[in-house]
Amino acid sequence: MRLTLLALLARGPAHGYELKQALEKLLGAAYPQPNIGQVYVTLGRLEKAGLIEGEDIAQSSRPNKRTYQLTDAGREAVAAWLDEPTEEPRVRDEFFMKLAAAPGTGMADQVTLINKQRRHYLNAMRDLSRLAAAEDRDNRVAQLLIEGAMLHLQADLDWLERCQEELEQLEEQE
Repeated sequence: MRLTLLALLARGPAHGYELKQALEKLLGAAYPQPNIGQVYVTLGRLEKAGLIEGEDIAQSSRPNKRTYQLTDAGREAVAAWLDEPTEEPRVRDEFFMKLAAAPGTGMADQVTLINKQRRHYLNAMRDLSRLAAAEDRDNRVAQLLIEGAMLHLQADLDWLERCQEELEQLEEQE
């Protein structure tokens, strides 16, 4: 969240609640909603790191509010983050670790694990389809986020099918 908050501050100064609202509007309902406490803790850490500067602004009938803006170091951090490719592929996949470790434990059958994971992915796909239908069609970023998640799920489902086929072939050879 820290670099996303910095990127939002690159648009202009804002206070924590404005940043929370901007994240929610940008990413839509498919993305887990940020906790306001987490936003403020992150802003405090970014300020201590010298990536943003905070300024207290007096309000007549309310407590002061603190607005934040990027420092030069913060701008450099955002530029570096945007320039850096995201790590992929997911080689340290937890499900694959379960699948690889299950034989010999006497606690789980690999095909049962695959079927359980498949049901989980299909339920997630159904939930995302509902979100896509309910999401504001004008929020293209949120629609793209949902579409990307669904494509990842489809790839995971295809991979599960491949794993099951391979395991069945191994059983036939034994």
